[in-house]
Amino acid sequence: MEIESLYLKFKESNGVSTDTRKLHKNCIYFAIKGDNFDGNKFVTQALKGGAKYCVVDDKKALLNKDCILVDDVLTTLQSLATYHRNRIDIPVIALTGSNGKTTTKELIYSVLSSQYKVKATIGNLNNHIGVPLTLLRFTKDLDYGIVEMGANHKKEIEFLSNLAQPDYGLITNFGKAHLEGFGGIEGVIKGKSELYNYIKVNGKIAFINNNDAKQVKQISKYENIVTFGSNTKNDCNIEFMSANPHVTLNYDNTIINSQLIGDYNYGNIAVAVAIGKYFKVSTNNIKKAIESYQPNNNRSEIIETQTTQIILDAYNANPTSMMAALKNLKQLSSKNKYLFIGDMFELGDEAKKEHQSITDFIEANFNKNIYLIGENFFKTRTKKTTHKFSSFEDLKPELKTLKIKDAILLIKGSRGMALERIVDLIN
Repeated sequence: MEIESLYLKFKESNGVSTDTRKLHKNCIYFAIKGDNFDGNKFVTQALKGGAKYCVVDDKKALLNKDCILVDDVLTTLQSLATYHRNRIDIPVIALTGSNGKTTTKELIYSVLSSQYKVKATIGNLNNHIGVPLTLLRFTKDLDYGIVEMGANHKKEIEFLSNLAQPDYGLITNFGKAHLEGFGGIEGVIKGKSELYNYIKVNGKIAFINNNDAKQVKQISKYENIVTFGSNTKNDCNIEFMSANPHVTLNYDNTIINSQLIGDYNYGNIAVAVAIGKYFKVSTNNIKKAIESYQPNNNRSEIIETQTTQIILDAYNANPTSMMAALKNLKQLSSKNKYLFIGDMFELGDEAKKEHQSITDFIEANFNKNIYLIGENFFKTRTKKTTHKFSSFEDLKPELKTLKIKDAILLIKGSRGMALERIVDLIN
């Protein structure tokens, strides 16, 4: 079926879905195939669940006239998303980066939605499936759409940029994430910069953190930029005040007290402020939006108990974000600190070196209450006072013996470690 014809069906539907467990009545079900599933096998459930149409790429799934056969379901979904994006023609802001993407996206959404009608990527649906699903949620009555883009290898951001066709772009940072797929830090920089390449080639606008030398270098000799930072040579000056533990900024002679911890969140907040200023959001609305944003989903959450303060940052981890979290913990005033640090995934050949580097930093800056969890950390060279466990199951008995009082705890590791489970075991 031609995209134009499918688009007419999309306009009369109630959105799209790729999961029969989360169907909207009268939606279009796209029977996507994955490594371990085939959406074509769930067409019956989709129709019973209220799907108006089902897009399939297996002739066996043509159950009735409401089933539409295409060559490839995923490619069709992506093509429909770009077709729709061009028909509604709203300003789209795209962002990527190694760390802080989802937090930054939520901050930008909070700021812009204080004054405009905005939709943004839900959660972290930021891949080759999530981006088209996000675009298909946008409507022509929106003032802005915000698209988060994730990647673990080169050319992925280029592909997503061509899908979303953003008018504005930003990169949170370049860090040591997905080194296995990108082939090292230089590969990360090149891969993430595919968004800037799209912006440059198409004459769009990029928001640049002038404090980040790597970003400044990538966007050099390009005029369509909006700069922000803590020095005076910016389109938007935002002074970093403190982070003990929450980040406080000064913008437009106004103090903004965020609920985010760590000076590493300065850039994430600052770009939201800069975008707010560029789109003429009032200083008062920017302040309210930033101060009301509360992190969740295990991202830099602060959990207060009667005797302890827990920094729960267990959504994900890589060497860059891990080091930032550790440096932040080091500067906090409490003398009684506990570290529960889990393995960092997708580092490939760099895994051994990066885990040892983190271990060395921890032992050089903290002298007790160090708990390293996971196969990679278990293999590192450590002092006798450092506790190592090859798995979370091995750690559990130790947790039950701990008597933690009047302390600050940092819990950080990659998503697969699921270290948020520690919280229930120490309370």
